[in-house]
Amino acid sequence: MNLTDLNAFLAVARAGGFRGASRSTGASASTLSEQVRRLEERLGVRLLHRSTRSVTPTEAGTRLMDRLVPALGEVDAALETMKGFRDTPAGKLRLNVPVVAARVILPGILPAFLAKYPEIEIEIVAEDSFVDVLAAGSDAGIRYDERLEQDMIAVPIGPRVQRLALAAAPDYLRTRGEPAHPRDLLNHACLLGRFRSGGLTSPWELERGDATVSIEPRGPLVVSVGGAMDLAVDMAVAGAGIIGLFEDWLRPHLDSGTLLPVLPDWWPSFPGPFLYYSGRRLVPPPLRAFLDFIKEQPRESSG
Repeated sequence: MNLTDLNAFLAVARAGGFRGASRSTGASASTLSEQVRRLEERLGVRLLHRSTRSVTPTEAGTRLMDRLVPALGEVDAALETMKGFRDTPAGKLRLNVPVVAARVILPGILPAFLAKYPEIEIEIVAEDSFVDVLAAGSDAGIRYDERLEQDMIAVPIGPRVQRLALAAAPDYLRTRGEPAHPRDLLNHACLLGRFRSGGLTSPWELERGDATVSIEPRGPLVVSVGGAMDLAVDMAVAGAGIIGLFEDWLRPHLDSGTLLPVLPDWWPSFPGPFLYYSGRRLVPPPLRAFLDFIKEQPRESSG
């Protein structure tokens, strides 16, 4: 059985079409089509439903994908271990991370890591949906504690304590007044996020000492959690309302004064993220080097 044909099938199934797979693999759509056709002939079953609009796996194709992904992952990992015999780790490290990690965690880690290991190439997929990192073709992922998969090894990465910060533009606070208590937020325009699952990021759970106040904020703007949060930040800077977001994300604006802290005594803290990976497969040298590197980093709180 030709591994190239198997990889071609996986690429097409994941991309939902031959053109999409062509863009991700660099092979032509006609070459991929021929490889999949050859695989189907050898197996004697149809693996893909083909139409003018989409390409989807058949039941047999889905079964094959379920078994191929971990199996080919083991093949890749086995080949990667050979690079461990070199003096310098080399190869590709694929990470699946939430947007906030790409925004505020990795910039403080990757420059020094890549400088130390120039023969390692890092591929980052930033998304806020919860995915199986192995099925997605990644070596490891970054998530917060409440979203870690079971049977995975978790290693702390980045600050061990983070905070949710509330902030607004000086002009907004001059016009609308500054909240003195979390309940005052109910009378303010708040800028909100919505998860891909459809749920809003509310309520805002605010804390001071032993007191906790849960607020269901409302406002003129709702954006998808992730990359679109930058739009919400820009709207806050423009004076559209109060934003609640990771303190590290807002820190440049708080330091410059384009945003002012709102109810800072009530900002809640929460544990920092973890890098997680499967303990049931070989750890490729690039991931091993990254694990060793982050374990050497000082553990600090944000803010």
